[in-house]
Amino acid sequence: MEKLPIFDPTAEPKKLSVHFVDRPTSLKDLHIGLVENRKFNSDKLLLKIAAILEKEYGAKSHILRSKQAASLPVSEDLIQELGAKCDVIIAGIGD
Repeated sequence: MEKLPIFDPTAEPKKLSVHFVDRPTSLKDLHIGLVENRKFNSDKLLLKIAAILEKEYGAKSHILRSKQAASLPVSEDLIQELGAKCDVIIAGIGD
């Protein structure tokens, strides 16, 4: 009887280091970046959050941008744009 090779399809998980930046002590005069994922109402939710942050916490302005799809990561171009224009970035979902 011939022996059949058995393959193990599992792989070790990749270990990634994640670096978090310090949160600002205040939102006063900061520019807020909003990233919505194109799910239903995610843009509306983020715009309401931005209005609250501007009215009640003194944020200066906001920029709303959209991902290509909910299942995809944010593009490098969008990361660079928001990183250059914004002090704080909020990603939101809908549904």
